[in-house]
Amino acid sequence: LAEAGGRDVARLSTTDLGFILAPRLNAAGRLTDMSLGIECLLTDDVSRAQELARTLDQLNRERREIERDMREQATAAIAAMQLESDLPRGLCLFDESWHQGVIGIVAARVRERIHRPVIAFAPANENEIKGSARSVPGLHVRDALDAVATRHPHLLRKFGGHAMAAGLTLERRHFQDFSLAFDEEVSRWLSEDDLRGTIMSDGELTPADFTLDLAEILRTSGPWGSAFPEPIFDGVFDILDRRIVGEKHLKLMLRPSAGGRALSAIAFDAAGMQLDGARVQAAFKLDVNEYQGQRSVQLVVEHLETTE
Repeated sequence: LAEAGGRDVARLSTTDLGFILAPRLNAAGRLTDMSLGIECLLTDDVSRAQELARTLDQLNRERREIERDMREQATAAIAAMQLESDLPRGLCLFDESWHQGVIGIVAARVRERIHRPVIAFAPANENEIKGSARSVPGLHVRDALDAVATRHPHLLRKFGGHAMAAGLTLERRHFQDFSLAFDEEVSRWLSEDDLRGTIMSDGELTPADFTLDLAEILRTSGPWGSAFPEPIFDGVFDILDRRIVGEKHLKLMLRPSAGGRALSAIAFDAAGMQLDGARVQAAFKLDVNEYQGQRSVQLVVEHLETTE
């Protein structure tokens, strides 16, 4: 699996487990049969493991293509809503062509973009649709669904989940009514200020802090997760170079405005970002970049905006 993801087993990090290996295992369950991933982990036959890993890698590529198309459709739907009026505080999206296995990822991506609870729905059968919800701090989405079910007993067939994510099933004919009820319930929990989106930073780094040693310490200090997030720093940088890599990622060469050496940085899925000036403020994680046997400091950019 590591080889299929272009990683060295001897240097695997928790980030690699979460973002390289796990998506390949998950892709099987999302698109076909999760037993493919289980067999890949359990088999003692190296050639069979390699065959399964290649299959999982291909499924993950297909999953990314499906996700990209669904996300573009979701973005277009949001743009149309914004032209007509303000977005609801609790947003529900549905498309007949969407895949059940990917709606959770799409909901999470849209949530990150618009800073509000999102439920993405896909067809379950002729009469029902299934939804996957992703929330924001301040809204326990499972409890919000429970409140909707209490006020409108006819709307939800079933639901379950926790504070930040949930799944649900309802009849197609109830989608609009449920969308209104969910928005009303979210509005009871969240104000407009709660929907602005906030990035919590651990502060600025000095030019002397951008070292491989510190990046290594941070890389091995996890695993990070809910209520124990990976450190995020912020700072102002001058852009020395920018280019698109992998068709959708923004590769940058940045120099701290306070002085210091140039630093490599990457902003994933940010190829379409408009940067009008030569100076930016960035929120980033300090990471280790490994390329052709060389290891260097790299900034993984979480947020970027022009300051001049």
